[in-house]
Amino acid sequence: MSGLSVKLPLVLDSDDGAYKLIKDFKSMVQQNFKTLMLTSPGERIMDIHFGVGLRQFLFEPNVDLVYDAISTKINEQVSKYMPFIQVDDIQFSHDTDDPRLDGTFIKIRVFYIILPLDIEDILEVAEKIN
Repeated sequence: MSGLSVKLPLVLDSDDGAYKLIKDFKSMVQQNFKTLMLTSPGERIMDIHFGVGLRQFLFEPNVDLVYDAISTKINEQVSKYMPFIQVDDIQFSHDTDDPRLDGTFIKIRVFYIILPLDIEDILEVAEKIN
């Protein structure tokens, strides 16, 4: 079976060919959205404006003002690079049930709709902060 895109991180897979492939649009959009979130502006060759750059906020204070800046950046980048997505909500949390989130991690949940497919999805990213 052919795929839509290579799955990241790269994994050898003899069934799909050299590497494991993404075979559905929802998974492909989620992978591309995660790439957009984690790529720092200037990191992508030929498009220095691409990327939310979550890591640039790592040493910022853990306050609502920073959350607003992150939300604004996410919405700007989605509007420019993934206009087929509608961001419905962005939530920030310090989930104490998750051992990775020990007060220095923040979990970002982005609730969105893939408009052409009318599919709702959630992207979760946990990043170390301050």
